[in-house]
Amino acid sequence: MPAQPPLRVIQWATGAVGSYALRSVIARPEFELAGVLVYDPDKVGLDAGPLVGLPDTGVYCVDDFDGVIAAEADCVLHMPLPAAYFGGDYAADLETVCALLASGKNVITTTGFIYPQVYGPAVVDRLEAACREGGTSVYGTGINPGFMSDLLPLALTGLSTRLDHIYVRESSDFLGHPSRQIVMDLIGFGRAPKDYADAVRPFRNVQRALFSESVQLVASALDVRLDEVEETDEYELATEEFEITAGVVRPGTVCASRWIFSGLVGGRPFMTVECVYKADAAKVGRWPAPGFAIHIEGRPQMMITIDEVSHGLAGAAAHAVNSIASVCAAPPGIRTLLDLPLATGRGATRLA
Repeated sequence: MPAQPPLRVIQWATGAVGSYALRSVIARPEFELAGVLVYDPDKVGLDAGPLVGLPDTGVYCVDDFDGVIAAEADCVLHMPLPAAYFGGDYAADLETVCALLASGKNVITTTGFIYPQVYGPAVVDRLEAACREGGTSVYGTGINPGFMSDLLPLALTGLSTRLDHIYVRESSDFLGHPSRQIVMDLIGFGRAPKDYADAVRPFRNVQRALFSESVQLVASALDVRLDEVEETDEYELATEEFEITAGVVRPGTVCASRWIFSGLVGGRPFMTVECVYKADAAKVGRWPAPGFAIHIEGRPQMMITIDEVSHGLAGAAAHAVNSIASVCAAPPGIRTLLDLPLATGRGATRLA
């Protein structure tokens, strides 16, 4: 049987997650890099390989949105920060994704779209129409949401004879996160309390949307109709000055935050996702240490913990890259983790 030609992949954005994805696409023989779109003017014209520490590829970074949409490829790894972080809304990313889909390219995105049905029939119809026009599929993924708060707990419920409550906790240490824009400007570390609430409003809106998709996806898969998804958050203030990769956190400024998203039925939580973010876990004693935990309450009771995911951004990128083949092979339309085979690290094994 002749070997399958490599899948042609465009990398859309080369930030913290996109750079990990780009490195994998270049390194793995089952893919062919077909283009790279960047937002940073200093990257325009650079060869994609050295951008991520690899040899020249002959593919150069561009900032021409229309040119990338017109290019031929099998799949686009769409990995910018959500437009809502910058005062936009879901519609801005929706239009970009739909343009890519209608142009004949499958889209895997980390900006949401994990379960677009939560936004109502208008969004679903828009996506499905673009998929029909291009004969393509769209898939939203990541690590949390996209794996820890949806795929993994759903897999555990397969062992349940009675299911009362699903609880997922993520605690993340941002000590080494390289992006000041994300860590200081969006999450709000290093901000005085009087500035924090207004500063993180875009982040709060995106968080609510992302985790609502995740919680609603799990509920739908389990045939549970939620009344609403409730969100609460709080923060902790630093007692000393310390430095992280993204900047300096001074005493009296925000150094950690805790977010809770609860899918309610009759006023009672059916699923709860708790997210704890720490500027430096060694400096913040309040709230759980970094890692993931999943509790399934019912019969049997189940609890699993993952003490560390050393490179969470790499994990988010890998989940997307490892889904390329299945998304390209899927029937046109909106795809979720319920529609696709399990993504594995098959192409990432190193045995030598």
